[in-house]
Amino acid sequence: MKKYDLFTIIKPNLDNEEADKVVARVEEIISSLGGEVVNCDKMGRKKLAYEVKGFTDGFMVNQVITLPEDKVVDLKRQLKLTDSVIRVMFTNKECA
Repeated sequence: MKKYDLFTIIKPNLDNEEADKVVARVEEIISSLGGEVVNCDKMGRKKLAYEVKGFTDGFMVNQVITLPEDKVVDLKRQLKLTDSVIRVMFTNKECA
């Protein structure tokens, strides 16, 4: 399994409790694909540098995850299907 950084922006029209439920749902998706969340940093609601899908701010979450390489495509597809997630950045975390 490889380590990845998963950065998500969640719709700002949700309250904190609903945003936490979205984060929990993302963690469920990761574990259902055989992965694990190593670290989760909920950065809170932040202003965006530019408009994304009509929103100027959003709840930002950065997660370090482990996931089998063959499940990366499935994770990306399921995140795109999650309505409350407006942007995802998924990068390979190089281990030194």
